[in-house]
Amino acid sequence: MENLNIPAGYQRIMPYLIVKDAAAFFTFMQTVFGATEKMKVMRDEHTYMHAEMQIGDATIMFTDATEQFPAQNAGLFIYVADCDGTYKKATDNGASTIMPPANQDYGRSCGVLDAFGNTWWITQAV
Repeated sequence: MENLNIPAGYQRIMPYLIVKDAAAFFTFMQTVFGATEKMKVMRDEHTYMHAEMQIGDATIMFTDATEQFPAQNAGLFIYVADCDGTYKKATDNGASTIMPPANQDYGRSCGVLDAFGNTWWITQAV
């Protein structure tokens, strides 16, 4: 087994997103998922160089897209306490529906595409 020295509050694997309008993405994650700011380093007064948000025990890292580093989006799976309520918050905040909330074998689940090009699979476990 590897002997890793991972800092407290971080996971071995974390998503790192490069998005257009990181400030708006920051607000979307706060509003929809209750994310809290962990770190924010600005390149200038309008551009994020590096930011980290905490959702439960998970960290998502992201930055603003630039010419050197174009947008790179992701598909993310997240467990929530209320699938339907989270879906409504997401669609009320600019996300479009990929799959409306429905009961699945693994729980109540839906899919949305946020305004930044990321797919979120939102699931309430049974």
